[in-house]
Amino acid sequence: MTDEQLLISARSGDKSAESQLLNKYSTLVKAISAGFFISGATEEDLYQEGMVGLYSAIGGYDLSSGTNFSTYAYKCIRNAVLDAVKKSLGAKHAALNNFVPIVEIAEESAISDPEDELIRREQRREFLQKISRILSSFEFKTTVLYLDGLSASEIAVALDKSSKSVSNALTRAKLKLQKSYHTEN
Repeated sequence: MTDEQLLISARSGDKSAESQLLNKYSTLVKAISAGFFISGATEEDLYQEGMVGLYSAIGGYDLSSGTNFSTYAYKCIRNAVLDAVKKSLGAKHAALNNFVPIVEIAEESAISDPEDELIRREQRREFLQKISRILSSFEFKTTVLYLDGLSASEIAVALDKSSKSVSNALTRAKLKLQKSYHTEN
């Protein structure tokens, strides 16, 4: 059955069709959610957020839209995961101070000395505290997300801002940080 046929059946109450769609797109959910990490959240937590997005896509897809369900599902899943990241950004940078990008997780496995790991985490925390004093709240959030590997467009979605606002904030942050560095040295 095609995705559209499964959607029609699922909306008619066919739990088997709904289950087939959820199973079919679970790999996509895993791929999208694996690109993010929030301290205090497990991989399963972000996966579940993505599955909520997929479930929403099943209910919200307009069969007459002309777009592929897979494209619509991708957007819904990604938005659900980004919303989870966005929610974690609240509480005045508290989550950002603990936000660990996937790149660092891979690096952690290479670190065998707990003392080195502790020093690295402390250096990151100090760096984040320092730049939070230099940058505005919005500049800080955009800079940390950018350093953690998100593109300007992904940051715009996560922070519910325009791409232009994010680009401008990144430019201002870069100038402020360069000025601060030259003032110190």
